[in-house]
Amino acid sequence: MKTLVLAEKPSVGKDIARVLGCRPGGGFMEGPKHIVTWALGHLVTLADPEGYDKDFKRWDINHLPIIPEKLKLVVIPQTSKQFKTVKEQLLRKDVGDIVIATDAGREGELVARWIIEMAKCKKPIKRLWISSVTDKAIKEGFANLKDGKQYQALCDSAKARAEADWLVGINATRCLTTKFNSPLSCGRVQTPTVAIIAKREEEIRKFVPTPFFGISADMGNFKLTWYDEKSGSGRCFDKAKVEGILEKIKAKKDAVVADINKTIKRKHPPRLYDLTELQRDASKKYGFSPKETLSIMQKLYEEHKVLTYPRTDSRYISDDIVPTLNERIKACSVPPYTKMCAQVLKSPIKPNKNFVDNAKVSDHHAIIPTEAYVNLGNFNDRERKVYDLVITRFLSVFFPPFEYEQVSAVLKIDGETFKAGGRVVISQGYQAVYSGMEDEEEDEEKGTLPAMKKGDKLPIKALKITEGKTTPPAPFNEATLLSAMENPAKYTEDKKLAETLSKTGGLGTVATRADIIEKLFDSFLIEKKGKDIFTTSKARQLLTIVPKDLKSPELTGTWEQNLSAIATDKMKKDAFIKDIRKYTREIITEIKNSTATFKHDNLSTTKCEKCGLFMLQVSGKKGEMLVCQDRECNSRISVSQEIRSKCPQCHKFMKIVGVGEKRQVICPCGHKEKYENFEKRKKDEKNSMSKRDVQAYLDDANKKSKPDVKNSPFAALKGVKFS
Repeated sequence: MKTLVLAEKPSVGKDIARVLGCRPGGGFMEGPKHIVTWALGHLVTLADPEGYDKDFKRWDINHLPIIPEKLKLVVIPQTSKQFKTVKEQLLRKDVGDIVIATDAGREGELVARWIIEMAKCKKPIKRLWISSVTDKAIKEGFANLKDGKQYQALCDSAKARAEADWLVGINATRCLTTKFNSPLSCGRVQTPTVAIIAKREEEIRKFVPTPFFGISADMGNFKLTWYDEKSGSGRCFDKAKVEGILEKIKAKKDAVVADINKTIKRKHPPRLYDLTELQRDASKKYGFSPKETLSIMQKLYEEHKVLTYPRTDSRYISDDIVPTLNERIKACSVPPYTKMCAQVLKSPIKPNKNFVDNAKVSDHHAIIPTEAYVNLGNFNDRERKVYDLVITRFLSVFFPPFEYEQVSAVLKIDGETFKAGGRVVISQGYQAVYSGMEDEEEDEEKGTLPAMKKGDKLPIKALKITEGKTTPPAPFNEATLLSAMENPAKYTEDKKLAETLSKTGGLGTVATRADIIEKLFDSFLIEKKGKDIFTTSKARQLLTIVPKDLKSPELTGTWEQNLSAIATDKMKKDAFIKDIRKYTREIITEIKNSTATFKHDNLSTTKCEKCGLFMLQVSGKKGEMLVCQDRECNSRISVSQEIRSKCPQCHKFMKIVGVGEKRQVICPCGHKEKYENFEKRKKDEKNSMSKRDVQAYLDDANKKSKPDVKNSPFAALKGVKFS
């Protein structure tokens, strides 16, 4: 009898097959003991409402809520051919058992279990649970296969999540759309995310800047800042008070040192990356969207095999990984990391709680390099950047803390308190890995102070009043929105549920947050202005008509708490779904009874060519477009699209505007050109050599024109002295 191995993607399936000695087939690979086949992501999903009743194909508020006694599974039409192949292999008479080798997590479990269930296969199940797809990891994983029964609770949790989202999402979306005659969608994660952005916008809108004042003393090679002993701050909102103090002290020529405090401080390396933290840093540093970063990570994990499983919410590794660290460091010991790797490998690695903690590792450990040798030449620019973030962070945890002496000085000018601070670096520690890059989180004074002691009198060069204004909170961008989704506790008033949200990982999961943000852009609920994210009119109206529970982070916190309980066998799936059915009925009744209204305030004068309705003008992530207001028609026309081509005059990025023959490429500086002329110009530029190409050619020619001293017949005479 043979073992059937079911992977999630062809690339992973083929890697496993190679290790197991299998040869290619049609949609599967076979060897002496194993048959390896694969899904293409989900091959099976929950049936649409029309799968229960043909009348449900027509969206009608009178049909709602749609709550089937048991939710059905269907094969996804686009990938039905591969499902048929997988099913045939599962049901082969010479197949004795199954190894689930899909991604080691909740969704990966669901991919496999739904396929097995749809195929009506009852054979024994084992589980391959690995965090990288190197040959070594695959071999070790097959040597330590788990009993599939150990993951039944995880499977139940995955099914419960999918069924609950179906019941609430489909019913609420259909009810809102039919009630208000507009394509409106909502969900327990996407709607609270929109609400968080809207709340920030309201805070910014209501914010009133308040002027504040202070006093600065120029001491020549350093500055003193006035400090109000009563308020404990260097800011004062009473200008008259500050002016009075300046008037009192302006005649003074010296500041007297009242106190000097020196403290040795240590800053430990930042923790290893989980996916959300990596997405955040890639967005801040390189402008990558969360979706882009996840896509790049998948390539580094699956194709290049140099990084471990990306969809992790842990920032630690477990004890069993420690013995492999030397090999992982050697694998990434290539320029520009060679020197740092050698430094780490000089002495035995001493694990500490800053990066090794079994209790803080759930399904997967933090993102770290694999034992596979890396060839940076195989990476494109984006892959190189993400890889660099991970490796730099990984190597930094093996270095000692950044250590410095913090110096704080208190000086008095006619009884008024002034302060100054500085620091002296004792040891670069882990910051040496970052090549002296600025530490953004460091908010203490970084300058140096001259030598001084208590009682010293220092001459004052000048005194002046400083002014400023309080600033509103910044709008969300993709990096800060990820942070808010991960830690939405401050957006809820219930302290217990806030604690639950912190424990359960916030809104969505590390694996779904990028898709949720993209979905909000695609459904025109949020839009980008520069790097900042704002809600659209559609979103703001949606928040006034959607049930209160569905726009609060508490709902997803409660769900995730229950789903975690199901995954650990502390709660039964049926009990959870029973509550969800009841909740679905309640929110549908609430929407039906709503007296709110919805109005399109973005109607254009352009009629849809398909259905004749006026189209809506919306802002997408990469530009503006017209979309039909009819949900079933869903026609779209691009009005303007941002492009990565720079203006020939001011060198800023341009965009395409207009439709069909009227398309133009324009720039804010005023440059305009017909799209066809732009295409021709870009084609000509592509065929010609750029300045950089010319310089590279000339440099290469210069090198070739120089005599090759090493291979010259006179090389042997080097160093010989002639009389």
